[in-house]
Amino acid sequence: MKEEGFNEEQDELFEHHRIVCDPGQELLRIDKFLMDRLPNVTRNKVQQGIKEGFVKVNEAEVKPNYKVHPGDEIVIALPEPPRETELLGEDIPLNIIYEDDDLLVVNKEAGMVVHPAYNNWTGTLVNALVHHFQNLPTMKDNEGRPGLVHRIDKDTSGLLVIAKSEKAMSGLAKQFFDHSIERTYNALVWGEPSEDRATIDVNLGRSEKDRRVTVAIEDGSRGRRAITHYKVLKRLRYVSFIQCNLETGRTHQIRAHMKHVGHTLFNDATYGGNKLLKGTQFSKYKSFVDNCFKLMPRQALHAKSLGFIHPITKEKMQFDSELPDDFKTVLEKWEAYVQFT
Repeated sequence: MKEEGFNEEQDELFEHHRIVCDPGQELLRIDKFLMDRLPNVTRNKVQQGIKEGFVKVNEAEVKPNYKVHPGDEIVIALPEPPRETELLGEDIPLNIIYEDDDLLVVNKEAGMVVHPAYNNWTGTLVNALVHHFQNLPTMKDNEGRPGLVHRIDKDTSGLLVIAKSEKAMSGLAKQFFDHSIERTYNALVWGEPSEDRATIDVNLGRSEKDRRVTVAIEDGSRGRRAITHYKVLKRLRYVSFIQCNLETGRTHQIRAHMKHVGHTLFNDATYGGNKLLKGTQFSKYKSFVDNCFKLMPRQALHAKSLGFIHPITKEKMQFDSELPDDFKTVLEKWEAYVQFT
């Protein structure tokens, strides 16, 4: 039996445990099975979590009397109450585009780290949240990241939803768990995809050579399933402006998937997009590309829109954001370059 707690590969921050049953596993009620394997949890809490859909077996919800079988994959997301942290609050401005008693939606600028980690213990979105809001909830195995139910990369700009109450965190977590959150990204990628619309359904996992990098694993031998839908919004000869919609939320999902299909994100240094990947070697063109790199010194990726059901009011919430200035400027320069050359 293998059990995994929260780790950096899990972009859905609420996915606390993943258990794969041994080949010799006896048939046993799932509530009793989990009672024996989860620390500090009551049977009532397990049963309630199963009834509310926070436990899935082979990606499907089950009842408390379900009997586990050999090879079953069980994912558990039992919400935890707020807990104390020693995070340092910092008076960092937040671009809040919506707020009520239970949640807020922020538009994160590129360059801001979402939560404290190695080499980035201060100046993060979480440090700002701790300063501006009191008693934000924190999920199990996610201590030090109050309010967070998902994240975006440091150099990706765009929308994030933050939970202000325990009930909101549970409700939002369940929607991420069910992949029912609507997330739309804009990206500028190298090259022109052969199809106007396509779906990438390829497992992703950490590179065995460099744990900071996510790689595609076509044979499915390891990693986790990842699904990205994309469509081309504008073809610009050597680059393309695209829209991506996520079914899953793996670390670096869009960045790794687009590299896998031969269309690395523009100026994505981690995945090789900060080099001239398409076009001529003429000095005038190279100078143009270098200038674009300087204008947008990060991967060209923006979390444009976010849609979900409000966990308290049950109202459908939909938020949209404009491309940030650096992205907009580079896109306009590519449009002008294609038009006049």
